[in-house]
Amino acid sequence: MRGGGLVALICLLVCVATAGLAIGARDIDPLTVARALLGTLPEDDYNGLVVRTERLPRVALGLLVGACLGAAGTVMQAVTRNPLADPGILGVEAGAAAAVVIGIVIVGVHEPRGYFWFALAGAAIAAAAVALISRATTTASREISLVIAGAAVAALLMSLVTLLTVRDEAVYSSLRSWSVGSLVGRGLVLGELLPFALVALGLAVTLGRSLDALALGDEVAAGLGVRVGPTRLWTAGVGVLLAATATAAVGPVAFVGLVGAHLARMLVGTEHRWVLPYSMLTGALLLCAADVTARLVPGHGELEVGIMTAVVGTPFFVALARRKVRGTT
Repeated sequence: MRGGGLVALICLLVCVATAGLAIGARDIDPLTVARALLGTLPEDDYNGLVVRTERLPRVALGLLVGACLGAAGTVMQAVTRNPLADPGILGVEAGAAAAVVIGIVIVGVHEPRGYFWFALAGAAIAAAAVALISRATTTASREISLVIAGAAVAALLMSLVTLLTVRDEAVYSSLRSWSVGSLVGRGLVLGELLPFALVALGLAVTLGRSLDALALGDEVAAGLGVRVGPTRLWTAGVGVLLAATATAAVGPVAFVGLVGAHLARMLVGTEHRWVLPYSMLTGALLLCAADVTARLVPGHGELEVGIMTAVVGTPFFVALARRKVRGTT
């Protein structure tokens, strides 16, 4: 049953990816898309060039980033035992984004691999800051205090991003789409960041048993022989790595991890060895579907994918928060 669900999700993902290759400013029929991928079109065919050089890298990057964000959401929700956790909500993506902008504006880093290391450092610092702030608050609900701390840190760091970018016209021009999450023109970073993404996703797949233990609570996990402190630190580190890779690639994209993780649990239950691969697929599906939808919005040009995920994710987050508050009152 669970294996069949994975196959069904993969088939749905193939359909959405095909739509991503076919739909855009210039619509291309699916048969031409297939011929372009198979290499049966002439090398100088314009539609084939559009598919191979522009849309294929963009769709592949969307799949990879969506998978990273979906897995990151699952890991962070399990580590914090907080159903509202998400790399964007907890300020991890904002930390990564701020560090990347600092690296570009102040240090002069202009290579995607360089972005990654700054993103990783910024994400780790932001995650640590949010954890410390939430522990210092007096809010009755630990879950709500974590969200409030994450929102505060994210607001502060994104204000820093805006300050640094608007002061430099060239940087603002190149980063204004990236700073709200965009796949447009980002396909070129795929090769640079692919190794980091594959390592992060590979590590995430191995966390199923550890996340199941942490979800039972610290005392129960310790009783099962789990070293709670090192295990929590390691799993949180993998979550930060996933979020940093995604942010370095396309900028901060909120709510994909939140929605993807909840959809995965709705489909497959709470056993993390299944939730993790499902959340990778649901995250990839959400991001690619949002990217395709962004191309169809009427107006001049297309919307950034980060805006579309916010449109879908915000009501979902509000509904979860209301249900959580009602459950604690």
